[in-house]
Order: sequence, then structure tokens, then C-alpha cells
Amino acid sequence: MAFGDAGNIRYNLKTGTFNVIQYGHEAFMDIYAVAMVNADTLSTKSYEIRQYNKIAITDGFGKGTRHTIVLTAPGKPMMKQVFYTYTGRNYFLTEICFQGAALTTNYMMPLIGHFKPLTGGDVRSLFVPFDNDTFISYNSKLFTTAPVMSAEVGTVYANDSRMGIIAGSVEHEVWKTGVETQANATKGQIKIWGGYTEEAITRDKIPHGFISGNTVRSPKIFVGSFNDWRSGMEEYSKANRIAEPPFVFNWTKPTPVGWNSWGVIQEHIDFDKTVKVTNFFADSIPAFRTGNTAYIDLDSYWDMMISHGDYSKLKELADYCRSKGLEPGVYWAPFTDWGHGGGPDRVADGGNYKFGDMWTQTGKGYHDLDGARALDPTHPGTKGRIAYVIGKLKACGFKMIKIDFLGHGAIEANHFYEPKITTGMQAYKAGMEYLTEQLGSQMLIYAAISPSMASGRYVHMRRIACDAFKSIENTQYTLNSVSYGWWQTYLYNYIDADHVVFNDEKIGANRARLLSALVTGTWISGDDFSKTGQWTERIKKYYQDKDLLELVKNGKAFRPVEGNTGTSASELFTKQVGKTFYLAVFNYSKNEKAYALNYQRLGLVATKITAVKEILQDNAIALNNSIDLKLNAEDAVLYKFTLK
Repeated sequence: MAFGDAGNIRYNLKTGTFNVIQYGHEAFMDIYAVAMVNADTLSTKSYEIRQYNKIAITDGFGKGTRHTIVLTAPGKPMMKQVFYTYTGRNYFLTEICFQGAALTTNYMMPLIGHFKPLTGGDVRSLFVPFDNDTFISYNSKLFTTAPVMSAEVGTVYANDSRMGIIAGSVEHEVWKTGVETQANATKGQIKIWGGYTEEAITRDKIPHGFISGNTVRSPKIFVGSFNDWRSGMEEYSKANRIAEPPFVFNWTKPTPVGWNSWGVIQEHIDFDKTVKVTNFFADSIPAFRTGNTAYIDLDSYWDMMISHGDYSKLKELADYCRSKGLEPGVYWAPFTDWGHGGGPDRVADGGNYKFGDMWTQTGKGYHDLDGARALDPTHPGTKGRIAYVIGKLKACGFKMIKIDFLGHGAIEANHFYEPKITTGMQAYKAGMEYLTEQLGSQMLIYAAISPSMASGRYVHMRRIACDAFKSIENTQYTLNSVSYGWWQTYLYNYIDADHVVFNDEKIGANRARLLSALVTGTWISGDDFSKTGQWTERIKKYYQDKDLLELVKNGKAFRPVEGNTGTSASELFTKQVGKTFYLAVFNYSKNEKAYALNYQRLGLVATKITAVKEILQDNAIALNNSIDLKLNAEDAVLYKFTLK
């Protein structure tokens, strides 16, 4: 079964296993599939009869072929192992399904076997988190005999040569998917399956929910070997957006820039402070716009401005923002009960349902995380509350909404109100589709804490990490997620680095924090502009810089140069836009550092450079056999190369 430029899947109909050939070498070997169906372990290796057929297909991936291995045996449900191949795609997709009577499963593994040893030095296996909660980090671990777990997608790569293999789910409406990789004496081992739960990763306290029916199907899995693992991860991200196209309306407006109140003001937000912030944007940084637009976004505690269901003060504030040429934004967490300590008998907005009836039941208790209790996304009380609050916010005229703690809607539960929904991801799909329908096309939709891969259908913009503020440590934490999750820039319209706060930090830390946002692709400030401080003049300078504003128009994340920093971050990020090549350099350490950067490693051709400019500060650079520079402790620089 041919795929891509020179890929081949070689399936052995006698054994029920297959090998994958790419670039003239075996990339995967002895691969098979296995599942637990009605408590029976069923494997492609254990069926007696295997028949092959194929059919031409055309779908979002292009023109291709669907190859099906039909496996039958007495007393077993029919098993189908399906491969999707496309001439223009250097990867393939695979899934398994079973057909029979009253089938039940919560464990389906479309791919288990081996892959070739990677050459090139410094081999890593990447842990990808399921979400961005609890200040979790990506981790590029040394590839050893110790198993490495990863959520939804796994990659093993040689950092020096950048060659790597990737396997990950491109469907997230039913299953949570796990990937396990480890080394043995001669080759790598890999497993990828639907039905993965682990409390520290997926937040679930109980096993994955079951799916049932006369046909049960696994998630569809992306598989490939790549000369540059970074390109492979970008292809994986794009494949997700093809396999599960956006449910949300298409965003065609410019890259979002603006302000969010949680950066500094936090729970002290009020009407007067927001008016002063709005005035600062209108009067002091009028050039800080994309397409003549910037957002003034109220985070948590805006409800202190409403009383007994009266949203008139909030509407007055939104009207004031628009009168100043700015777009008003707001915040909400649709699947959480923050007041659960007040007991189960409180009545939720939008109906007569009690919160206790809406709580998600897990095991013998409820799902509590981050101080909030999860609500069943399928419950009519949850839906009524969503319709009520979103209706009020739309009537106020808000043009942006930051939705938070969405992972609470994806948790596995004892049961859901809607009986046809039996897994956490099915509940998440139902809840997010309902929320998105209520929002309509009025607002830019921004996800904060949320499942990384499953949220791409429902929002325009997603925060790449957990809360980050002003320090160099915050910058490094954010850039860990950019170093290893930048590829999500192709799953969402935009990914975001959270509130950029200058506050009382040194100028170097300010530059680094600002640049951490720009390399992520967007620009949301968080300082308290209702008063003046050392940040005021710095903001006026940087936030109206023409080169920085030109850069953010592109809206896409930079690529990391290195992928061997564990839970830390790459120091180097690059991006090319037309004939402009950008290089961002970060020094997270407390000491000055010298850099001698290799052109080829950066992806920059020295003979094509016609000019170079440092944007954030006057930092000398020497273009010799390498790019030589020195950088102060806890600081960052951005170079703009003009190419022939």
C-alpha cells in the first residue's frame, strides 16, 4: 500500500502484521492491532482469515485509497483494520473497528510494535500533556528503556539529525488517546490506543468510559517517519484540522491584540479601572492595533459589576470601550461550579435546576480540580445556564470571550444525563458544540485551560500554557510549551502566551516576556494601565513599534531550533515570512551568555542575507562563519534578516 512520495505499508496477510518503509528504510516493524471487546482480547494476529480490498476515496486529505483488511474467525466479531493513504501525504492514517451484536469496549489499540533505531544522536521521546492545567510542562526525555507516556500524540526523534517518528490521534470526539514509547536493545517499541486515562495527565479518577453498539471503532491514528520531526509535528497538527474541521465560524479578521485584566488587576477589577485602561489604550498607545482593533478583555470577577441579574453596568462598560474604538471582551467558565461549597441546593441561572443535580459524578464523589467542581455538559441545567449567561453577555455587546477550565467538561463520569453519551470526550463534544452554538458568530472565542487537541474545533485562539505573568521564570515556562507545542499554531487560528506583564521587573525580563508572546503568535497585555509606573513608558515604546506590529500580523508561532531541553525551553526560535527571516534569542540564566549560531542549524542561508536589524534593543551581531552575539542575563533579542 503506497503513500506519499516513497512510502509503503507492507501487510502480511498470513500473520496480521505489517511493516512501513519510508526513505528506503524500514520505519516501523511487526506492527499489529489489538482491542478488548466484551472482555475478550482480540488481535489482528489471532484471527484465522484475512482478506484485503481497496477503494478510491476523496476527502479533506485529497485523493487517496482506503485499504481494508477484513479479519474473521468462528465465534469472534468481524474485525476490520483500515488504512488511508494519499499520494500527497508522507504519512498514513489507520483505525480498527469491530462488527457484531452488542459489542462493548473502552480499549482499542490500532498500533503496537516496533520502530527503527534513530541515528543522529541525542534521541528524545516527547511527553505531550493532555491539557495546559496545573502548570504542567512538556518534557523531551532521553529515550531509554523506561517507558514514556504521552497524551494524544507521541514522537521519538534524534535532536542532532532531527529525524523522527510520529504517531497520534486525529480524532477526539469519542476517545482519549495514549502513546507509550520505550527503547530496547535493538529498536524502539510503541503502543497507541484509545481509552487512556491517568489522573496526573487526563485528570480522570476513574477508567475511560465504554462505547457500545453493533459497530465499535477506534480513533483514527496518524503515522509517519520524518527527516525533520518538527515538520512532522506540523503535518500532524494540520491533519487534525482536516480530520475534524472547525465547528466554530471561520475567523477572517486580523491577529488579536489587546489586554486582559487577570495579568495584574485580577480580582480587583471594577468599572472605573477598566475605563482608565480603555483610556490608556485610546490615548497613549493608539498605534497598538491590528486592523484598527484591540480588545479590552475582562477576566474573572467581572460579575462583581452585576447585581440580581442586572447587567446594565457591564453593558455600559462594553459601550464605552466601543466608543473609544476598542472591542470589549469578557470571561467565563461554562463547565464549573465555583460555589460548590455552598451546597447542592443552590439554583443555577437559566432555570430551576439545582447545582447538585448538575455535578459530574466520578466514582463515589465528584470531580474537583483547581477549586472548582465539574458540571455535566449534557445536563439541561448546565445548558440552561450557558444559554442564560451567554445571552446576557451577547446582549451587552461583547466581541471576545475567554472561556476557561474547559477540561472539567471532558472528565470521565459514572454516567451523563444524556444516556447516549458514555465517554468524557463525547460529553466535551456535546458541551462545546452547545456553547459554540450559543455564542454564534459575534465573538472571538479564546480557550484558556483546555484540552490541547480536542479544542481545535470550537475556538479561534488557545493559550499554549498555564497562567504566566512577568518573570523570566514565567517566560521560560511559557516557552517550554512553545518549544514543544508550537505546532498547534496549525490546529488553531492562533495560539497565545497569556498576559504579558511588565510591572516592576527589569527591562531585560520585560523584553523576554514580550518576545515570548510574539514568538507564540499573538499579543495580549496584562499590566495595570489604570495607574502609572515604570511600565508605562516602556509600554508606549514597545507596543507601538512598527516592526513588532508587522511581525504579529502573521499570527503564526516561531519554530524551536533545539528539542533537547527536557522541561525547560529552547533558547532559539525562528520564523520566515516571505523574504524576512526572524531569529529570537532568549537567555534565561542569571549570567551574560555568548552565542555562536550555526546558519544551517537555524535554517538560514548566509549568502542570501542582505540586511539585519535588531528590533528590541541595540544588540551587536557579527555575521562570520557563524552568527556571533552576546546577551545579557535574563534578557532577549529579536533579529530581523532581510533576504534576497
